[in-house]
Amino acid sequence: MIILQLRDQRVVLVNQDSFYHSLSDEQLEKVHEYNFDHPDAFNTELLRLCMEKLKHGEPVNIPNYDFMSHKSTEQARKVNPSDVIIVEGILVLHDPRVRDLMNMKIFVDTDSDLRLARRIQRDTVERGRNVQNVLDQYAKYVKPSFEEFILPSKKHADIIIPRGADNDVAIDLIVQHIHTKLGQHDLCKIYPNVFVIHSTFQIRGMHTLIRDAKTANHDFVFYADRLIRLVVEHGLGHLPFTEKQIITPTGSVYTGVVFCKRLCGVSVIRSGESMENALRACCKGIKIGKILIHGEGYSGRQLIYEKLPADISSRQVLLLDPVLASGNSAIKAISLLRSKGVPESNIIFLNLIAAPEGIRAVCKKFPLLKIVTSEIDLSLNKDLHVIPGMGEFADRYFGTDDTTPLTRQHSKEL
Repeated sequence: MIILQLRDQRVVLVNQDSFYHSLSDEQLEKVHEYNFDHPDAFNTELLRLCMEKLKHGEPVNIPNYDFMSHKSTEQARKVNPSDVIIVEGILVLHDPRVRDLMNMKIFVDTDSDLRLARRIQRDTVERGRNVQNVLDQYAKYVKPSFEEFILPSKKHADIIIPRGADNDVAIDLIVQHIHTKLGQHDLCKIYPNVFVIHSTFQIRGMHTLIRDAKTANHDFVFYADRLIRLVVEHGLGHLPFTEKQIITPTGSVYTGVVFCKRLCGVSVIRSGESMENALRACCKGIKIGKILIHGEGYSGRQLIYEKLPADISSRQVLLLDPVLASGNSAIKAISLLRSKGVPESNIIFLNLIAAPEGIRAVCKKFPLLKIVTSEIDLSLNKDLHVIPGMGEFADRYFGTDDTTPLTRQHSKEL
């Protein structure tokens, strides 16, 4: 049903049953005593390797398992990489090595009587077995294995679907989610902690203005502030929250949410200071710390100055910097926050534009923090400027053209 609704996409289906181990002659003699529902019945390592290759865009050869002879035939099935890879099987959520490769984990929940009826029909009609053998195998192996291995894997599922293919609502939601993911930037599919605000013509129009070298200073500031406000608002949406019921002036009950109040901002001087006003406008009385990082010569990025709230380790932190380029200074700033006791998962890094190189560098070093940006650009040039970029952000925002090395370094990217 999912494949049918994804008819405009390339979809491939991989069955875990294809990865059953071939039975030896000795095992074949006692085939009715063999537990096909045990994890050891599958070549899970080969399944993992095939999934990994498909995810990296490489074709694979999937074994062709014959359920009559209980052996893999020599004619393997070649599977090419696709937009969507669906892996199905009774134990695909059991092994963490396989599970960790998945973007979405689904458990299809079905009544036990219906499962048994389907099994009897399949094994007698398709696999040439008699009813008594099916029932004996079910009682001795299938049911115990379900309770020991399959049912516990349900806790790892992102979605639990009762009634399977008859559940149209669940299938529609899954397909909608897949379409959303396919529409994302490739880096968002690789790094689930990277969030790009939904692009509209308004946002594209603002980007057009602030990226235009001919845009006057006052217009640059005006539209940069509008974009910054959107990024800040989006970033705040990632804060932890609790539900709260209140009484409205009409005497009605409204169920809403209250966001975490233990919050602070940290701006990376100088360009990050451009984002402070938007944060103050959204969070009344918020504390804002500052970090100054300088890179010069062969010494690399150096921390020059820091002033942070004394209790920053107990706060959610919004790290502010409009441009993420190489990520070197961002990593330095985040490392400082970590040294102050801030949990990685408590940091939300806000910027207007980000280069793929910077995203990869930061996410590799800090996979638990969140990055919120309004657009991912193409790349960096040899001078580590973002392309197409928007130029020296701090100079354009603050109306300066200071040519001192320190100022030039700050305005590039932090």
